[in-house]
Amino acid sequence: MADMPELTLETHNVPVYPSGDFVVANGANEGDAISFADDLVLDDIYTLAPAAQTRNIGLHRGPDGSYKVSQSSAVGRIGATVHLDCTVTLMSDTTEVTDVLVLVELDSTGHVQEVYAMPLVPLHAKVDYRLVGIDRNGAAQKLAQMACVSFTRGTGITLGSGRQRPVEDLRPGDPVLTRDNGVQPLRWIGQTTQRAVGAFAPIRIAAGTLNNTNDLIVSPDHRLFVYQRVDKLGAGRAELLVRAAHLVNGTSVTVQRGGFVDYFQLLFDTHQIIYAEGIAAESMLVDARTAQLLDETTRGAIAPASNRQNNLTALEVEKTLLDRPDAVDILRHASKG
Repeated sequence: MADMPELTLETHNVPVYPSGDFVVANGANEGDAISFADDLVLDDIYTLAPAAQTRNIGLHRGPDGSYKVSQSSAVGRIGATVHLDCTVTLMSDTTEVTDVLVLVELDSTGHVQEVYAMPLVPLHAKVDYRLVGIDRNGAAQKLAQMACVSFTRGTGITLGSGRQRPVEDLRPGDPVLTRDNGVQPLRWIGQTTQRAVGAFAPIRIAAGTLNNTNDLIVSPDHRLFVYQRVDKLGAGRAELLVRAAHLVNGTSVTVQRGGFVDYFQLLFDTHQIIYAEGIAAESMLVDARTAQLLDETTRGAIAPASNRQNNLTALEVEKTLLDRPDAVDILRHASKG
Protein backbone atom coordinates (compact mmCIF):
# COMPACT_ATOMS: atom_id res chain seq x y z
CA MET A 1 0.00 0.00 0.00
CA ALA A 2 1.18 3.54 -0.75
CA ASP A 3 2.04 5.89 2.09
CA MET A 4 -0.88 7.81 3.52
CA PRO A 5 -1.24 11.02 1.47
CA GLU A 6 -0.56 14.33 3.13
CA LEU A 7 -4.00 15.89 3.50
CA THR A 8 -4.67 19.59 3.22
CA LEU A 9 -5.56 21.69 6.26
CA GLU A 10 -8.24 23.59 4.39
CA THR A 11 -10.50 25.62 6.70
CA HIS A 12 -14.20 24.87 6.69
CA ASN A 13 -16.61 27.46 8.06
CA VAL A 14 -19.85 25.98 9.32
CA PRO A 15 -22.86 27.73 10.92
CA VAL A 16 -23.53 26.93 14.58
CA TYR A 17 -25.56 28.08 17.56
CA PRO A 18 -23.84 28.36 20.96
CA SER A 19 -25.45 25.90 23.36
CA GLY A 20 -27.30 28.62 25.29
CA ASP A 21 -29.42 29.36 22.21
CA PHE A 22 -30.95 25.88 22.18
CA VAL A 23 -32.42 24.88 25.52
CA VAL A 24 -34.72 22.17 26.92
CA ALA A 25 -38.17 23.72 27.44
CA ASN A 26 -39.80 20.55 28.75
CA GLY A 27 -38.38 17.23 29.90
CA ALA A 28 -35.84 15.60 32.18
CA ASN A 29 -33.19 18.26 31.48
CA GLU A 30 -35.58 21.23 31.59
CA GLY A 31 -33.68 24.52 31.57
CA ASP A 32 -30.42 22.95 30.38
CA ALA A 33 -28.72 23.85 27.12
CA ILE A 34 -27.99 21.21 24.50
CA SER A 35 -24.96 19.19 25.51
CA PHE A 36 -22.84 16.17 24.55
CA ALA A 37 -24.36 12.72 24.09
CA ASP A 38 -23.81 11.46 27.63
CA ASP A 39 -25.93 14.31 29.04
CA LEU A 40 -28.81 14.07 26.55
CA VAL A 41 -32.16 12.46 27.33
CA LEU A 42 -34.55 11.21 24.66
CA ASP A 43 -37.96 12.91 24.48
CA ASP A 44 -36.66 16.19 25.91
CA ILE A 45 -38.20 19.11 24.01
CA TYR A 46 -35.89 21.91 22.86
CA THR A 47 -36.64 25.43 21.68
CA LEU A 48 -34.48 28.01 19.91
CA ALA A 49 -34.05 31.42 21.53
CA PRO A 50 -36.10 34.05 19.63
CA ALA A 51 -33.11 36.28 18.83
CA ALA A 52 -30.70 33.41 18.08
CA GLN A 53 -28.58 33.65 14.94
CA THR A 54 -26.00 31.23 13.62
CA ARG A 55 -22.33 32.23 13.63
CA ASN A 56 -19.58 30.55 11.67
CA ILE A 57 -17.04 28.40 13.43
CA GLY A 58 -13.90 27.84 11.37
CA LEU A 59 -12.51 24.32 11.59
CA HIS A 60 -9.49 22.57 10.16
CA ARG A 61 -8.58 18.94 10.64
CA GLY A 62 -4.97 18.13 11.40
CA PRO A 63 -2.93 15.04 10.44
CA ASP A 64 -3.78 13.46 13.79
CA GLY A 65 -7.49 13.59 12.93
CA SER A 66 -8.43 16.28 15.45
CA TYR A 67 -10.33 19.46 14.55
CA LYS A 68 -9.02 22.86 15.65
CA VAL A 69 -10.65 26.29 15.70
CA SER A 70 -9.12 28.31 12.86
CA GLN A 71 -8.09 31.95 12.83
CA SER A 72 -11.06 32.81 10.60
CA SER A 73 -13.58 31.58 13.18
CA ALA A 74 -16.23 33.95 14.52
CA VAL A 75 -16.63 31.87 17.70
CA GLY A 76 -14.37 29.74 19.86
CA ARG A 77 -10.79 30.07 20.99
CA ILE A 78 -8.29 29.95 18.12
CA GLY A 79 -6.39 26.67 18.22
CA ALA A 80 -8.84 24.98 20.60
CA THR A 81 -9.69 21.35 19.92
CA VAL A 82 -13.24 20.68 18.73
CA HIS A 83 -14.72 17.20 19.16
CA LEU A 84 -17.50 16.01 16.84
CA ASP A 85 -19.54 14.41 19.59
CA CYS A 86 -22.74 13.16 17.98
CA THR A 87 -25.62 13.73 15.61
CA VAL A 88 -29.02 14.24 17.20
CA THR A 89 -32.33 13.78 15.42
CA LEU A 90 -35.16 16.11 16.34
CA MET A 91 -38.83 16.01 15.41
CA SER A 92 -40.87 19.20 15.33
CA ASP A 93 -44.52 19.44 16.29
CA THR A 94 -45.32 19.23 12.57
CA THR A 95 -43.41 15.88 12.42
CA GLU A 96 -40.60 17.41 10.34
CA VAL A 97 -37.32 15.63 11.09
CA THR A 98 -34.14 17.66 11.63
CA ASP A 99 -30.55 16.54 12.18
CA VAL A 100 -28.16 18.59 14.31
CA LEU A 101 -24.44 17.95 14.77
CA VAL A 102 -23.17 18.54 18.32
CA LEU A 103 -19.66 20.02 18.46
CA VAL A 104 -17.76 20.25 21.73
CA GLU A 105 -14.95 22.80 22.18
CA LEU A 106 -12.35 21.83 24.79
CA ASP A 107 -10.23 24.15 26.92
CA SER A 108 -6.47 23.81 27.39
CA THR A 109 -6.97 21.18 30.11
CA GLY A 110 -9.27 19.00 28.01
CA HIS A 111 -12.49 20.04 29.74
CA VAL A 112 -15.63 21.24 27.99
CA GLN A 113 -15.44 24.96 27.18
CA GLU A 114 -18.52 25.28 24.97
CA VAL A 115 -20.99 23.14 23.07
CA TYR A 116 -22.33 24.15 19.64
CA ALA A 117 -25.39 22.98 17.74
CA MET A 118 -24.84 22.77 13.98
CA PRO A 119 -28.22 22.31 12.25
CA LEU A 120 -28.31 20.51 8.91
CA VAL A 121 -31.80 21.93 8.39
CA PRO A 122 -32.70 25.49 9.51
CA LEU A 123 -34.13 25.72 13.03
CA HIS A 124 -36.90 28.16 13.90
CA ALA A 125 -37.93 29.99 17.05
CA LYS A 126 -41.30 29.20 18.66
CA VAL A 127 -41.09 25.58 17.47
CA ASP A 128 -40.85 22.58 19.79
CA TYR A 129 -38.18 20.06 18.82
CA ARG A 130 -38.41 16.64 20.47
CA LEU A 131 -35.14 14.68 20.77
CA VAL A 132 -35.87 11.32 19.10
CA GLY A 133 -32.40 9.99 18.24
CA ILE A 134 -28.73 10.18 19.27
CA ASP A 135 -26.00 8.85 16.94
CA ARG A 136 -22.59 8.80 18.62
CA ASN A 137 -20.67 7.46 15.62
CA GLY A 138 -21.77 9.28 12.46
CA ALA A 139 -20.96 12.96 13.06
CA ALA A 140 -17.62 12.96 11.20
CA GLN A 141 -19.19 11.25 8.19
CA LYS A 142 -22.07 13.74 8.14
CA LEU A 143 -19.60 16.62 8.11
CA ALA A 144 -17.64 14.93 5.31
CA GLN A 145 -20.78 14.35 3.25
CA MET A 146 -21.64 18.04 3.47
CA ALA A 147 -18.20 18.98 2.11
CA CYS A 148 -18.19 16.41 -0.68
CA VAL A 149 -19.00 17.67 -4.18
CA SER A 150 -21.59 15.35 -5.66
CA PHE A 151 -23.58 14.74 -8.81
CA THR A 152 -27.17 13.51 -8.66
CA ARG A 153 -28.62 10.38 -10.23
CA GLY A 154 -29.09 10.69 -13.98
CA THR A 155 -26.33 13.26 -14.56
CA GLY A 156 -24.61 12.59 -17.90
CA ILE A 157 -20.81 12.35 -17.53
CA THR A 158 -18.64 12.58 -20.67
CA LEU A 159 -16.39 9.58 -21.27
CA GLY A 160 -13.11 9.50 -23.16
CA SER A 161 -15.00 8.46 -26.29
CA GLY A 162 -17.14 11.59 -26.11
CA ARG A 163 -20.23 9.58 -25.23
CA GLN A 164 -22.20 10.47 -22.10
CA ARG A 165 -23.09 7.94 -19.44
CA PRO A 166 -25.37 8.41 -16.40
CA VAL A 167 -23.25 8.85 -13.29
CA GLU A 168 -24.90 5.91 -11.54
CA ASP A 169 -23.75 3.58 -14.37
CA LEU A 170 -20.06 4.50 -14.06
CA ARG A 171 -17.61 2.00 -12.60
CA PRO A 172 -14.02 2.30 -11.30
CA GLY A 173 -11.62 2.15 -14.21
CA ASP A 174 -13.98 3.81 -16.69
CA PRO A 175 -12.14 6.34 -18.90
CA VAL A 176 -13.51 9.83 -18.28
CA LEU A 177 -12.66 12.95 -20.28
CA THR A 178 -10.96 15.69 -18.23
CA ARG A 179 -10.32 19.26 -19.26
CA ASP A 180 -6.65 19.44 -18.36
CA ASN A 181 -5.31 15.88 -18.41
CA GLY A 182 -7.04 14.11 -21.27
CA VAL A 183 -8.69 10.79 -20.51
CA GLN A 184 -8.29 9.63 -16.90
CA PRO A 185 -9.47 6.40 -15.25
CA LEU A 186 -12.08 6.76 -12.55
CA ARG A 187 -10.61 5.44 -9.30
CA TRP A 188 -13.54 5.42 -6.87
CA ILE A 189 -17.28 6.14 -6.79
CA GLY A 190 -19.16 7.03 -3.64
CA GLN A 191 -22.91 7.05 -3.17
CA THR A 192 -25.09 8.45 -0.39
CA THR A 193 -28.81 9.05 -0.09
CA GLN A 194 -29.82 12.17 1.81
CA ARG A 195 -33.01 13.99 2.67
CA ALA A 196 -33.10 16.93 0.27
CA VAL A 197 -33.32 19.62 2.92
CA GLY A 198 -31.02 22.21 4.43
CA ALA A 199 -27.34 21.59 3.72
CA PHE A 200 -28.21 18.59 1.53
CA ALA A 201 -30.83 20.20 -0.72
CA PRO A 202 -29.39 20.04 -4.28
CA ILE A 203 -29.05 22.94 -6.70
CA ARG A 204 -30.77 22.71 -10.09
CA ILE A 205 -29.17 24.59 -12.98
CA ALA A 206 -31.73 24.65 -15.77
CA ALA A 207 -30.74 23.54 -19.27
CA GLY A 208 -28.96 26.32 -21.15
CA THR A 209 -28.28 28.42 -18.07
CA LEU A 210 -24.51 27.96 -18.32
CA ASN A 211 -24.68 26.46 -21.82
CA ASN A 212 -25.45 23.04 -20.31
CA THR A 213 -27.36 20.68 -22.60
CA ASN A 214 -29.76 19.40 -19.91
CA ASP A 215 -30.66 20.32 -16.36
CA LEU A 216 -27.65 19.86 -14.09
CA ILE A 217 -28.42 19.02 -10.46
CA VAL A 218 -25.51 18.99 -8.01
CA SER A 219 -24.71 19.38 -4.32
CA PRO A 220 -24.69 22.99 -3.02
CA ASP A 221 -20.90 23.28 -2.67
CA HIS A 222 -20.14 21.75 -6.06
CA ARG A 223 -17.92 24.10 -8.07
CA LEU A 224 -18.43 24.62 -11.79
CA PHE A 225 -15.63 25.70 -14.11
CA VAL A 226 -16.22 28.74 -16.33
CA TYR A 227 -13.76 30.08 -18.88
CA GLN A 228 -14.41 33.75 -19.57
CA ARG A 229 -13.33 34.84 -23.02
CA VAL A 230 -13.84 38.36 -21.69
CA ASP A 231 -13.61 39.08 -17.95
CA LYS A 232 -17.13 40.45 -17.64
CA LEU A 233 -17.44 39.44 -14.00
CA GLY A 234 -14.40 41.46 -12.94
CA ALA A 235 -12.59 38.54 -11.33
CA GLY A 236 -9.25 39.52 -12.79
CA ARG A 237 -8.76 36.20 -14.59
CA ALA A 238 -10.33 34.11 -17.31
CA GLU A 239 -10.63 30.78 -15.48
CA LEU A 240 -13.16 30.60 -12.65
CA LEU A 241 -14.64 28.07 -10.25
CA VAL A 242 -18.09 29.05 -8.97
CA ARG A 243 -20.08 27.26 -6.29
CA ALA A 244 -23.53 26.18 -7.40
CA ALA A 245 -25.15 27.58 -4.24
CA HIS A 246 -23.73 31.04 -5.00
CA LEU A 247 -25.57 31.12 -8.33
CA VAL A 248 -29.09 30.58 -6.96
CA ASN A 249 -31.40 33.23 -8.42
CA GLY A 250 -34.81 31.63 -7.95
CA THR A 251 -35.42 31.20 -11.68
CA SER A 252 -32.75 29.47 -13.77
CA VAL A 253 -30.80 28.28 -10.71
CA THR A 254 -32.93 26.97 -7.86
CA VAL A 255 -32.77 24.92 -4.67
CA GLN A 256 -34.57 21.58 -5.01
CA ARG A 257 -36.00 20.87 -1.55
CA GLY A 258 -38.07 17.91 -0.50
CA GLY A 259 -37.94 14.14 -0.65
CA PHE A 260 -34.64 12.31 -0.97
CA VAL A 261 -31.66 12.74 -3.28
CA ASP A 262 -29.06 10.22 -4.43
CA TYR A 263 -25.60 11.78 -4.49
CA PHE A 264 -22.58 10.32 -6.32
CA GLN A 265 -18.94 11.30 -5.75
CA LEU A 266 -16.33 10.74 -8.49
CA LEU A 267 -12.67 10.43 -7.48
CA PHE A 268 -9.56 10.38 -9.69
CA ASP A 269 -5.87 10.12 -8.89
CA THR A 270 -5.80 13.92 -8.90
CA HIS A 271 -8.44 16.61 -8.59
CA GLN A 272 -9.95 17.06 -12.06
CA ILE A 273 -12.33 19.16 -14.10
CA ILE A 274 -14.69 16.84 -15.94
CA TYR A 275 -17.82 17.37 -18.06
CA ALA A 276 -21.35 16.94 -16.72
CA GLU A 277 -24.31 17.61 -19.01
CA GLY A 278 -21.84 19.26 -21.37
CA ILE A 279 -20.31 21.77 -18.96
CA ALA A 280 -17.16 21.63 -16.85
CA ALA A 281 -17.40 20.73 -13.16
CA GLU A 282 -14.95 19.55 -10.54
CA SER A 283 -14.45 16.01 -9.32
CA MET A 284 -14.17 15.12 -5.64
CA LEU A 285 -11.22 16.74 -3.85
CA VAL A 286 -9.84 14.67 -1.00
CA ASP A 287 -8.91 16.83 1.95
CA ALA A 288 -8.71 16.17 5.67
CA ARG A 289 -12.48 16.46 5.99
CA THR A 290 -13.75 14.51 2.96
CA ALA A 291 -11.20 11.73 3.50
CA GLN A 292 -13.52 10.39 6.21
CA LEU A 293 -15.71 8.95 3.44
CA LEU A 294 -12.90 6.77 2.07
CA ASP A 295 -11.74 3.45 3.41
CA GLU A 296 -8.09 3.15 4.38
CA THR A 297 -7.18 1.20 1.25
CA THR A 298 -8.64 3.83 -1.06
CA ARG A 299 -6.97 6.69 0.82
CA GLY A 300 -3.63 4.93 0.57
CA ALA A 301 -4.01 4.26 -3.15
CA ILE A 302 -4.71 7.86 -4.14
CA ALA A 303 -1.63 9.80 -5.23
CA PRO A 304 -0.57 12.50 -2.74
CA ALA A 305 -1.00 15.15 -5.45
CA SER A 306 -4.74 14.54 -5.28
CA ASN A 307 -4.89 15.72 -1.73
CA ARG A 308 -2.73 18.83 -1.72
CA GLN A 309 -4.01 22.27 -2.53
CA ASN A 310 -3.68 22.65 -6.29
CA ASN A 311 -4.11 25.38 -8.86
CA LEU A 312 -7.81 24.61 -9.23
CA THR A 313 -8.73 25.70 -5.70
CA ALA A 314 -7.16 29.12 -6.34
CA LEU A 315 -9.69 29.73 -9.13
CA GLU A 316 -12.70 29.93 -6.84
CA VAL A 317 -14.73 33.14 -7.10
CA GLU A 318 -15.67 34.94 -3.90
CA LYS A 319 -19.40 35.04 -3.21
CA THR A 320 -19.35 38.85 -3.15
CA LEU A 321 -18.64 38.94 -6.91
CA LEU A 322 -21.70 36.78 -7.54
CA ASP A 323 -24.09 38.76 -5.32
CA ARG A 324 -25.82 40.44 -8.26
CA PRO A 325 -29.04 39.47 -10.07
CA ASP A 326 -27.35 39.17 -13.47
CA ALA A 327 -24.37 37.05 -12.36
CA VAL A 328 -25.56 33.92 -14.17
CA ASP A 329 -26.25 35.81 -17.39
CA ILE A 330 -22.82 37.43 -17.22
CA LEU A 331 -21.12 34.07 -16.86
CA ARG A 332 -23.13 32.51 -19.68
CA HIS A 333 -22.38 35.30 -22.15
CA ALA A 334 -18.73 35.60 -21.05
CA SER A 335 -18.15 31.91 -21.78
CA LYS A 336 -19.76 31.83 -25.21
CA GLY A 337 -17.62 31.63 -28.32
